[in-house]
Amino acid sequence: MNKYRTHTCGELNIKNNGKEVLLSGWINKKRDHGNLLFLDLRDNYGITQCVVEKNNPNFIEIEKLPLETVIKINGKVIKRSEDTINREIKTGEIEISISSYEVLGATKELPLPVFSDQEYAEEIRLKYRFLDLRRKKIHQNIILRSEVISFIRSEMQNLGFHEFQTPILTSSSPEGARDFLVPSRLNPGKFYALPQAPQQFKQLIMVSGFDRYFQIAPCFRDEDARADRSPGEFYQLDLEMSFVEQDDVFEVVEKLMTKLFKKFSKNKLLFEKFPKIKFSDAMLKYGTDKPDLRNPLEIYDVTDIFKREDVKFEIFKKLVKTGSIARCIVTKKTKDKPRSFFDGIDNWAKGQGASGLAYFTLEKEDKLSGKGPVGKFFGVQALEEIMKASSAEVGDSIFLACGKQNEVEKILSQARQKIAHDLNLIDENTFAFCWIVDYPMFEKDEITNKIKFSHNPFSMPQGDIKKLDLSKPLDIKAYQYDIVCNGVELSSGAIRNHIPNLMYKLFEVAGYNKQTVDEKFSGMINALSYGAPPHGGIAPGIDRIVMLLAGEKNIREITLFPMNQNAQDLMMNAPSSVSEEQLKELNLILKKKK
Repeated sequence: MNKYRTHTCGELNIKNNGKEVLLSGWINKKRDHGNLLFLDLRDNYGITQCVVEKNNPNFIEIEKLPLETVIKINGKVIKRSEDTINREIKTGEIEISISSYEVLGATKELPLPVFSDQEYAEEIRLKYRFLDLRRKKIHQNIILRSEVISFIRSEMQNLGFHEFQTPILTSSSPEGARDFLVPSRLNPGKFYALPQAPQQFKQLIMVSGFDRYFQIAPCFRDEDARADRSPGEFYQLDLEMSFVEQDDVFEVVEKLMTKLFKKFSKNKLLFEKFPKIKFSDAMLKYGTDKPDLRNPLEIYDVTDIFKREDVKFEIFKKLVKTGSIARCIVTKKTKDKPRSFFDGIDNWAKGQGASGLAYFTLEKEDKLSGKGPVGKFFGVQALEEIMKASSAEVGDSIFLACGKQNEVEKILSQARQKIAHDLNLIDENTFAFCWIVDYPMFEKDEITNKIKFSHNPFSMPQGDIKKLDLSKPLDIKAYQYDIVCNGVELSSGAIRNHIPNLMYKLFEVAGYNKQTVDEKFSGMINALSYGAPPHGGIAPGIDRIVMLLAGEKNIREITLFPMNQNAQDLMMNAPSSVSEEQLKELNLILKKKK
């Protein structure tokens, strides 16, 4: 028999009544009732209430034990009275009458409480992460993460995929985010890079004749932290398939996500067949390529309205004349909302750095009119045209923005979510997946005005590749796609360009000559020259999937040992200084700060 426990703290029930048991765990909570001391013992599996009477020789010693002391108790399972049963825990029908105990691990004074999930300073939580992870909510999040990954592995194997591991030390890439570099001791002056993703390797796996690959892959990017992105490293479900088209990839991912989200959440799926939305349509209707489809609000273009003679809203008219666009959001049946609601949205927009949002409500007594600060600037026919363009009706309200396209898209995308939340239009118990498709192959850099790849440079362009018009690169669409859920981008993917000559031509458009491509992507180009199959894939982020399933807003809540916003591990004191001897071995000299 195990000397520490006969059962876990989440295992005992009424069937064990009268049995002598051993339990080990942490003291989660104590309640002193004078003649009785109640003690909640916690381990990975649950909580069991234990009780010691005052006449027990161990009473005073146990009473003095601080919370989070690790103890072993020997005792008898007792049925609780009906009025003391705790229905919230699995062991709530019984308690343990302690006969003896042993301290297995003493504790110092706690820097943060463990028995509650109250908010606490992030710096303390990350420095004492091993304590933070004992707390119920985050402990369950980490177990959820483990179960999700196990389920994904099993399902991918059922779908005919093989798991392979790709190198961690590789070469630096000129595309994407900033690399983490590792100096080579055996090759002085040269560096490895930690992989931003196994992109080139997984394509090489397809060239090697394997048909379906997947990996729970660690990825490393020297990027700033965000709520949905860890600084430094993250994990993704990396997958690639040979002899496939775009829809074949979609079918696999939809099957996996549908099963995954049904298994690990009680929330309903709004779509089991995920809608496909063109990139251009997403930017028009939602102002973003990461739309939250739980939100019924849409954005409409009304630029031409401000070219009419019966519109006297001069600020917008002048902007439209100089090339700006005007777009609007319609809120249904909001005519009875107080002025404070509309002014609140306007002031919120100003707080986001925009000039605000103009607004009015459609009314009709003798004739159609606009009620609100700017309603008087629109004639009847102009209002009718707005209604026609936006499917608005009498009693609806119109929020308007005008300016450069990217600025209008940004503020109306944010306003769409803000207004929907204020009007309680979003069902938080729903998951809404979609695909964003038909991304442009190239885009113009706003700063340099040069043509660059918009997504993945290794993507296959759409259309007849023999008749591809490279003189109009911004018109070329690619077989690139994103999968989005509830406004969160889970991943980008693409059908790959497996034709070397085509790749040279496309890279040339983005400013890379043949020599540069051969130098930077020598392994890829060389491999594709020896008979490569058409192939494609995607890599949904594990962290973001678990965030959605756990209902968390910050990625640190589902990550075992995360860094802080400055990419520092406060618990392990990383990054840290290294010795002169280590630097010498690596042929490195640190530049002294002035």
